[in-house]
Amino acid sequence: MTPSTEHELRPATPADYDAIAAVLNDWWGRPVLPSLPRLFLDHFHRTSLIAEGVTGMSGFLIGFMSPSEPDEAYIHFVGVSPEARAGGLARTMYEHFFDIARHHDRHVVKAITAPVNTASQAFHRRLGFTVSDPVPDYNGPGTSLVTFARAL
Repeated sequence: MTPSTEHELRPATPADYDAIAAVLNDWWGRPVLPSLPRLFLDHFHRTSLIAEGVTGMSGFLIGFMSPSEPDEAYIHFVGVSPEARAGGLARTMYEHFFDIARHHDRHVVKAITAPVNTASQAFHRRLGFTVSDPVPDYNGPGTSLVTFARAL
């Protein structure tokens, strides 16, 4: 179990996708499943994490080492069950991912979010990420996103 929580972290496996897909929209309160296709668990499970509590999966972090930017790691999606929020689980998963990135000689971790996700922006600031203003057309015409970067 992690020191600050009652959750055990383990590497993800491709088989975890169905459990994540089953709760993702409920945990977000809106449809977000299309943002996390199965390919992320098929191809990046070794650098992704599952948090398990006494009642099952309580969180996940999907991240990978950039194959194009040798200094960078990227966190694509993080989720914590509503019952496990505010207990430090997200921070614990991020810190574990930072250790994975350091092990792979990465010096920067990046991520993105929607401009409306102010809770995510505040969380990333607390973890020491720089948070950009919304970047117009980041994901194509009319899709602005906020970028995060943290030196390790």
